[in-house]
Amino acid sequence: MAQNKKITRRQFVKAGSALCLPAIVPASALGLEGRPAPSERITLGCIGLGGQGDRDMTALMNDDRVQVVALCDCDSGSTDYERGWLRGLAPAKAKVEAYYAAKTQANAHQGLFTTGDHREVLARPDIDAVTCGTPDHWHAAIVVAAARAGKDIYCQKPLSLTLADGQAMVAAVKRYDRVFQCGSQCRSTNRCRHACELVRNGRIGRLHTVHVGLLGGHNNPRDGRSPAVMPVPKALDYDRWLGPAPQAPYTLDRCHWTFRWNLDYSGGQLTDGGAHFIDMAHWGMGTELTGPVEIEGAGTYPPLADLWNTATDFHIETRYANGIKMIISTKEIGVRFVGTDGEVTLGGSNPKSIWESKIEPGETRLYQSDNHYKNFVDCVIRRDKTAAPVDVAHRSITPAHLGNIAMQLGRKLKWNPETEEFVEDARANALRARPYRTPWCI
Repeated sequence: MAQNKKITRRQFVKAGSALCLPAIVPASALGLEGRPAPSERITLGCIGLGGQGDRDMTALMNDDRVQVVALCDCDSGSTDYERGWLRGLAPAKAKVEAYYAAKTQANAHQGLFTTGDHREVLARPDIDAVTCGTPDHWHAAIVVAAARAGKDIYCQKPLSLTLADGQAMVAAVKRYDRVFQCGSQCRSTNRCRHACELVRNGRIGRLHTVHVGLLGGHNNPRDGRSPAVMPVPKALDYDRWLGPAPQAPYTLDRCHWTFRWNLDYSGGQLTDGGAHFIDMAHWGMGTELTGPVEIEGAGTYPPLADLWNTATDFHIETRYANGIKMIISTKEIGVRFVGTDGEVTLGGSNPKSIWESKIEPGETRLYQSDNHYKNFVDCVIRRDKTAAPVDVAHRSITPAHLGNIAMQLGRKLKWNPETEEFVEDARANALRARPYRTPWCI
């Protein structure tokens, strides 16, 4: 499959060469000066260019095996993002053009495609891979469509807005045999891997409890908030920003960074930070492809009329079939594995001697990646499994979704991780999915 794709890309470049190539070809364009030739690079389209989307674009652009050829965002450019940063389509375009102009020592970078409609990016046959750095409620629709279009995918965490969205993403990536990396970078961090290997190899004895500590509150980087209806900025295609989510009046604090605190678009701190730390808990527990069998929890919520309606504090307890309990709460920050002979966190242990222990030959070793973006590119080239594949990312965010449902219903729930259904609970099962606003679908 990879070979056929490579030939197609070469044919595409060759077909356009008579019209596009200058009379004198720079050495870098031929793959000299230590840089791959354009026909050998992974062509990338970047969808969603806010804070993390911009970081993803920049990191992958700095890999010489990647060529950014298309950009997509429904905001043409504004300072409404995190910390008042200027982000969106126009700033990203300027950044990419300046980067390649400096690389090629030319006045401008030619051929960069820009659009506000992700479907136009996915329709291009010359694009090998895409990033998805949109708000959570857009992830499933874009990832499923990208997989169907034959693109490899780097998608930001948390993977999904709902359990059903995650299942659809797993199915699409597998059906179309795509390379997928979730942006849960802890899996490419040495200290996190070492902590999980210590637990998996019994350094703390029998593991019985894992504490996952997440931030509370809304962690707003902007001053104040306002649910008051405002005029839609000229730079923003607000209807497209809403996409599959319900129709709602525009206000600044509904969009961009603060979308995280509204259940129509995300799951609050539980899914935002949980995507990292529950993922690490599963890695150490060895439960990456399963989930809990019982969930119960309680949370503190803002007034019902508030624009932000995700839990600000919570305490959730889950139990797995192997007897291990995972407690997800806002009482501490990080991951703490508790066993019969000690404790391990993602950066230390009690007693301290556990952390200094070496993993010996023949013991369990976990997937090694030292750079999350490089790992994605390596795997696209090799057609290999990434450090954070889609099925693992889905199972990692599942306890957070289950916790939100348990808090909403206010009672203990039983979950079958094999069928991914609540046991004899029609009301809870109905909350696994949400309707999509027309015309969007997965």
